[in-house]
Amino acid sequence: MSNENKFNFSEEENSRVTNEMNKEAAVEEKKEALKKDAQGLFASIKNFLSELLDFRDDTDRDATIEAIKADISFKGATAWILVCSIMVASVGLNADSTAVVIGAMLISPLMGPILGVGMSIAINDIDTLKKSLINLATMIVLSLLTAWLFFKFFPLSEDTSELLGRVKPDIRDVLIAFFGGLALIIARTKKGTIASVIFGVAIATALMPPLCTAGYGLAKGNWPYFLGAMNLFTINTIFIALATFIVLKVLRFPMLKYANSLKRKRIARFAALVAIIVMIYPTITFLKVLKQRGYDNDYSRYIKNEIETNNELWFQKGIPHYNDKKITLYFNGEISEATETDLKNELKQYENLKDFSLEIFGNKNRSFDKLSDAYDRAIDELDKKDLIISGLQKQITELQGTVSGLNQQIEAKNTSGEIAFSSLAKDAKIRFSDLEYFGYAKMLESKDFIKVDTLSVANIKWKESLNDSLILVKEGELLIWLKQALKTDKVSINRN
Repeated sequence: MSNENKFNFSEEENSRVTNEMNKEAAVEEKKEALKKDAQGLFASIKNFLSELLDFRDDTDRDATIEAIKADISFKGATAWILVCSIMVASVGLNADSTAVVIGAMLISPLMGPILGVGMSIAINDIDTLKKSLINLATMIVLSLLTAWLFFKFFPLSEDTSELLGRVKPDIRDVLIAFFGGLALIIARTKKGTIASVIFGVAIATALMPPLCTAGYGLAKGNWPYFLGAMNLFTINTIFIALATFIVLKVLRFPMLKYANSLKRKRIARFAALVAIIVMIYPTITFLKVLKQRGYDNDYSRYIKNEIETNNELWFQKGIPHYNDKKITLYFNGEISEATETDLKNELKQYENLKDFSLEIFGNKNRSFDKLSDAYDRAIDELDKKDLIISGLQKQITELQGTVSGLNQQIEAKNTSGEIAFSSLAKDAKIRFSDLEYFGYAKMLESKDFIKVDTLSVANIKWKESLNDSLILVKEGELLIWLKQALKTDKVSINRN
């Protein structure tokens, strides 16, 4: 190979390498540019979310603490406002009126001591905690006493949907209480409290209706109602206090300082212990409610998907026993072993019910074949009875014709050419539809006990709905008609 060819080959190779390096550099530059753009986008989104959701800069810590402490006190006007609001709520529950219950919650001062409990634990203020608990206990006792007096002596006390809705808390009540408490304390910490939010939370967390329902349970001696309503009130109270504690910790409210460091540590430990103890009950309740909700959902889906959609099953009712982990099903008709096995296998496909046992009861006396036979026999008997009734009706019609003919013969012999009674009675009923009874006869009379005259007498009875003035008018018209029909002026009408 000549030197010239070697030189040309080297230049081409160098040019190709240079181009590849330039392309790689351009790609790297694009990657760096995209990376910077992405970082800028993420930074912008982060700043936007921070400005949107961060409420720490808008917090007035001192004013919030003072406002919560001011609302803890429970005496004088506040106590009377609570009594009045409890009375209004009790009336609303008794009348099953949601609007009245909401109105009572808007004027209720129940929130103060509950927020005080959450705040005092958050900032280690033992004195405020004692004051809050005392006022909360006073508030509960006064509320229960007021509701008890109303439902004890009010004559129209009965179970309503508003009352029954507060005797069995579920997972939704826990969520409502917690997020309602969050909204309330966030509104409280904001510079310039948002009144509408506080009112909305007062409605959502619903502290008053459970207390009124508990009073109803005491008045009626219904302990399940009382315990269920107090359970709901306790859940609402604890989760509102928990929400207050969490928000104040997030906002880093200043801890109360004590001159004695040993006392400060002791109080901090006590507050932490109280917070842990208080959280044990709602945590257990939450888990129970969550588990119960899982049972209910799976049981409803099992009945709907596996039983109600099976047209061969004549389902009567089902009774779940969650504590015993057993479900009892009742059917009309016989249940075969294959069907029973299928139902048990299908139950194991539901996560919350897979450990449950299944009891199935079928009514052998109500099997489809037997019911069909009974139905056919009943139809045959009805057909026979219809034939008998038809024959009897025919005989009655023939007898009516015979009786009518005999009446006409008797009247023809007795009237000697006079108008027949049956014709007279029919014409009277047609002309005077308000007649209920009509009788006619001839009688002899003597005014001087020497001369004897013949008098036509009609006995009648009018409908009771007619008034006396209308009866007199109709009797006058009847008298005129009878004189014309009988062709005599000597006619008398007697009213029964």
